[in-house]
Amino acid sequence: MIEIMRHQQQATFLWKSLKPLTYSFSFTMLVACGGPLVGVTVVDERTALENQVLGTYQELTQEVMLVASVRYIDPQGKLKQTKKLPKGKKKVIRALQRVSFNKDDLNRYKRSGAIGENNEGGITLLAPEKIKPENREFVENLIQEENTDRVIIMNRVIETNETLTQQDLPKVYAMFAALNRDNAFTGEWIQLENGKWVQQERPQQ
Repeated sequence: MIEIMRHQQQATFLWKSLKPLTYSFSFTMLVACGGPLVGVTVVDERTALENQVLGTYQELTQEVMLVASVRYIDPQGKLKQTKKLPKGKKKVIRALQRVSFNKDDLNRYKRSGAIGENNEGGITLLAPEKIKPENREFVENLIQEENTDRVIIMNRVIETNETLTQQDLPKVYAMFAALNRDNAFTGEWIQLENGKWVQQERPQQ
C-alpha cells in the first residue's frame, strides 16, 4: 500500500511540475523564441513545428503519469509484474522523472541568480560565487543531470514524431528554450536568441 501511494504521489507531483509546458498550443497563441505570438492566424512552418513538438511532448508526459501510477500490488496483496518497457521509452521516462524531482533545487538556484536558462534548452552556471563552497559539487552535478535529461527528452520528441528528423533538432532545442524562457519567473536569468543574458521582467505565464 505504501508503494502504491508513493507512485501515485510521484505521478501527481510530476504532472504539476511539467504542466506549464503542456498548456494549450492553439494556432492563435503560440510561444516563439522571442515571446508569445498573439493573434497569429496563419500557420507557418514554425507554428506547425511547435504544434508537432508540443503534441509529442504532451504524449510523453502522459505516458510517464500512466507508468508512475501503475498498481504494483494486486488486490490480494501480491506483487504484480510490470510490463517491460522498450529501452528508448524507459530512458525518457527516467529523464522526465528526474526533471520533476530536480525542479525545486533548480528553481532555488535560479532565484539566487546562480544559474539560468540558456538559448539551447539547457541550464548554464552563471555565478558560481553565489553558491556555498560545500554545495558547488552538488549544483554542478545537478546542472549536468538536468542538461542530460533535457537532451534525452528533446531527442525522444524527434524519435517519436514521424514528421521530424535529426535535422529539426536545433529548432526543437530553440523551441524548448523559448518555452523555458516563457516559464521563467521575474528576476530569473534567461538567454535570448542573440546570446544576450537578461533577467526575466514579466511574470511567469
